[in-house]
Amino acid sequence: MPSTYRLAIVGTGGIAHLHAAELRRHVPDRFELVAAVDPDTGRLDAFNAQFGLERGYASIEELLANEELDLVDLCTPPVAHGPGAIAALEAGVGVVCEKPPALSLEEFDRIAAAAAASKGDFSIISQHRFGSAAERVRNMSAAGVLGKLAVAKCDTLWFRPAEYFAVDWRGRWETEGGGPTMGHGIHQIDTLLSLVGPWSEVVATAHRHRRDTNTEDVSHAIVTLESGASVVITNSLLSPREVSQIRLDYDNATVELDHLYGYGDSNWTVTPLEEHVEEVMQAWYSKPRGQSSGHGAQFARIADALDGKAAPPVNVTEARRTLELLAAIYASAFTGKRVRAGEIDPTSPFYQRMNGSGAPWPDRK
Repeated sequence: MPSTYRLAIVGTGGIAHLHAAELRRHVPDRFELVAAVDPDTGRLDAFNAQFGLERGYASIEELLANEELDLVDLCTPPVAHGPGAIAALEAGVGVVCEKPPALSLEEFDRIAAAAAASKGDFSIISQHRFGSAAERVRNMSAAGVLGKLAVAKCDTLWFRPAEYFAVDWRGRWETEGGGPTMGHGIHQIDTLLSLVGPWSEVVATAHRHRRDTNTEDVSHAIVTLESGASVVITNSLLSPREVSQIRLDYDNATVELDHLYGYGDSNWTVTPLEEHVEEVMQAWYSKPRGQSSGHGAQFARIADALDGKAAPPVNVTEARRTLELLAAIYASAFTGKRVRAGEIDPTSPFYQRMNGSGAPWPDRK
């Protein structure tokens, strides 16, 4: 019989409302939402009233001192992810964290150390991994049906107006960690890596074209995978026709995903070479089918992992691989050099912060 796990949400902004709604809609019998945390009393009270919660706290420390929990769901601004995760893990409570998991590799490694010493696990929200079509593509690739990957692209082309950055923590290295590379493209990039495997090196550029921020508003990267395949990645907040796209060109077929903030099976297309139509399409129409991407799908997998006493997806190793690629994109963009996996170590300024030795434009106050 599946267990029900006690969960508290930390932060009660827009993403917390989405998490709470997804928990209630998709896995109400797997998680009991018992409390919320926010230093803003008005916002906390409104959240608790909406979701029928009796208890609220001003800090995660107060929460941990008063509640018996299985999981803390961090929905705070990025600057609070690291301190919140470490506090929960040191209390022996598992953590699921919204993106990005940390502001830097240095902070992430402190989270990983806390997780290694804790009975709780740390995992990162990456809801686009969990649609059935993505799982099918991974299965087809592993089975060799698609052949070897040759070329891929991964685009997060979104639009955020100037007013979006009126929120004081947005657009600042010290509180958001980066621009669209870090805060928006991360989900699409992580989904890509879950499909194509580890990366080996990157050459990149980043630009601040339009927005009044300290971070970039556009970045481009050419990534070489360990397999030898090449990937082009673009992240933008300046694109009026918003779209999220992944295209994978294998030897036997092209696989494409075209969506915005979430997908179903219908958002994917497969175009096989004529001589491989039968085997590719037979695999494509196999199971699993019918599961859209989304937070509910990931929370169901988290509950399954807890039932089996396994580390929830997406784990420390997978989350770090994605974060390291983001750090490498910034390092390449700001130094003009090719950056290889493993190269950003504690001696690098890009290990300490995503803007490393500094962006090629002045900070705006």
